Amino acid sequence: MPCKQLTYTGHQDWDEIQQWLDRRKDPDTKVDGIVREILDTIRSRGDTALVEYTAKFDCPKITREQLTVPEEVIMGALDSIPAEDKDILAEAIDNVRIFHEKQRENSWWTTAEDGTILGQMVRPVDRVGLYVPGGKGGETPLISSLIMNAIPAQVAGVESIAVTSPPREDGTLNPYILATAALLGLKEIHLSGSAWAIGALAYGTESIAPCDVIAGPGNIFVATAKSQLIGQIGIDMVAGPSEIAILADDSANPEWLAADMLSQAEHDPLAASILVTDSPELAEKTCEQLKLQTAELPRGEIAAKALADWGATIIVEDLVTGADLINRIAPEHLELSLADPWSHLGAIRHAGAIFMGHHSPEPVGDYFAGPNHVLPTLRTVRFSSALSVQNFCKKSSVIAASPSYVAEHGDKIARLARLEGLEAHARSVECRNKKS
Repeated sequence: MPCKQLTYTGHQDWDEIQQWLDRRKDPDTKVDGIVREILDTIRSRGDTALVEYTAKFDCPKITREQLTVPEEVIMGALDSIPAEDKDILAEAIDNVRIFHEKQRENSWWTTAEDGTILGQMVRPVDRVGLYVPGGKGGETPLISSLIMNAIPAQVAGVESIAVTSPPREDGTLNPYILATAALLGLKEIHLSGSAWAIGALAYGTESIAPCDVIAGPGNIFVATAKSQLIGQIGIDMVAGPSEIAILADDSANPEWLAADMLSQAEHDPLAASILVTDSPELAEKTCEQLKLQTAELPRGEIAAKALADWGATIIVEDLVTGADLINRIAPEHLELSLADPWSHLGAIRHAGAIFMGHHSPEPVGDYFAGPNHVLPTLRTVRFSSALSVQNFCKKSSVIAASPSYVAEHGDKIARLARLEGLEAHARSVECRNKKS
């Protein structure tokens, strides 16, 4: 069989499933020291180190002058891709922007009768750095990641956005990255990859100004660099391998289910693809389709490995039990491949993005619909959310107390301060109520 066959009857069966899935969380610490050294080197040697790392791993003849892509090269890329592709990218960008515009938060204020004003001021961060993997030798660029990371920052109002991406061996970037950046109105792109790019965005170099928030996916070196910088800068999240869970009944099409499971399995040998269903016949037919379709995929070897290690069909007694299991799995992507998905949506508490019905496969959200595809993994959706406009904003509380407010409440505030042993706190309030 291409994946595991399991049964779930209730919470008593969860421990075994959880132990299996938790093995995907084992941290890969072997690069920690390497990444720490890279970050320290970039911090101390700036562009010189950036050129050395880039020459060693990506572009042997790179020079300092080539680190930044000229604006005319970015704009010129629009003429180097087919007009049809440009139109598709533009439409996807519009969809994503429209969705994220609805996330915008406004500052707010309240005024009491005594004149005291309280509120919250929402402001964007000053500068954001976006990392875009180049893919195989720069030939499979993650253009959707650039869209998904740039737009919420733009909607938040961030005025300064820098993009880094590893150059191809000849010192160029894939034209689709450049054209997408042009369509987004991004004008600052640097040729740099891996942990040294993250270090440059965080600390700054002679050619790259430091950033307040860094977002974008990458390999273990990128993820480790971002995790080591937590507390010094903001990051989107430290994402784990991709995952999909599907809750399906006998109205689902096994060919479609297999295709959806493989859409995640082809990402990475650690990607998890799990079908939960109350129909043993559907599970069997889906496994048959997995065999057929895997053999036809260009990345079939990766998909087969992922399915063998982290794929499963899990039989449940009913859809209520299935929803319970889904909440325990807390998947990054969830498809409700049900005859009536809306009647079951209320039972779902933990899922990064939810795809409703038989005609909402996960790639619709990955590329085009509008919601962000940067999602928490490894059960962290229990307490975190998709990348959003809020990741690029900060909020300041505003307190403007009136004299009458301090007169009325000063003694209470001083009492609370003294309960904590903070006499100076108490006196800073009391001195304002002294009668001259």
